Amino acid sequence: MHSVASGFLPIWIITAFGWAAGRFNLLGDQAQHVLGRFAFTFAMPALLFLTMAKSRPGELAQPGVAVFALSLLAVFAAGLMVSARLFRRKKAEQAIGAMAASYINSANLGIPVAVQVLHDTSFIVAAALFQMLFITPVILVLIELDVRRDADRPWLRMLQLPVRNPVVGASIAGVAVAALGLKLPAAVTSPLTILGGGAVPAALFALGMSLTGRAASDPGERAERTLLVTLKTAVQPLLAYVLGRWVFGLGGHELFAVVLCSGLPTAQNAFIFASEYRLDTALARDTVLLSTLLSMASLSLIAVLLG
Repeated sequence: MHSVASGFLPIWIITAFGWAAGRFNLLGDQAQHVLGRFAFTFAMPALLFLTMAKSRPGELAQPGVAVFALSLLAVFAAGLMVSARLFRRKKAEQAIGAMAASYINSANLGIPVAVQVLHDTSFIVAAALFQMLFITPVILVLIELDVRRDADRPWLRMLQLPVRNPVVGASIAGVAVAALGLKLPAAVTSPLTILGGGAVPAALFALGMSLTGRAASDPGERAERTLLVTLKTAVQPLLAYVLGRWVFGLGGHELFAVVLCSGLPTAQNAFIFASEYRLDTALARDTVLLSTLLSMASLSLIAVLLG
């Protein structure tokens, strides 16, 4: 429990600072939006570019990653269906709901937990690579198709997405650098490292500031959050266990790594994406916070049972 909890401590502290700044209006009325835009437009792309540039796409070709991918995609599809049919969300918010139900916090929480519990970061890096290369573009395309549906030639806009969207563009550029085997000079990587280091603090600070807003009070809203958090913290790791053990024949440390990483809580990227596209940030905010809180117990249980 202690090894898992240590990974959560920085998240709660930075989020609490953000809440205090919002509660006492220390940074002005526009600070939350500006921090979110900074994270989405500058800091997150810098972090993604450097991560992709150092990645090895060949690491995706392993059974554990296949299990992780299938469980994530299944829960993502369930999140889309739940948001559309039960809660009648518009298409862009369906994508945010599906992301909240399935997209793991692989960076600022996944890596510390992997270090403390698995004593190895290789699998969480491969899982993060899959999310960035395949799931993030799908989410952004679904959002764009709804938010920009009145624009002329929507599919042309989709083809232009890597140019217009810094998150997608930076990821593709980083993969290109890795595929070509290029070694970037320090003059390029140093400023990007500093800029990318602000991605997580800015996102968490903006998330904390949003906590001063209205809490979910409608029974439908509470039911939606409960269902999405259940999908994230219980269904996804359980599905990964079933697929890993009885379909792919995984066992031991490999199965433990897959289930533990699948049980990580919702990434704060869901809140940043909702904020950037002016969607319902309260849904993403509450799912991130609730799944993070509950996963302290669920990840500890996974560690006890499989570790």
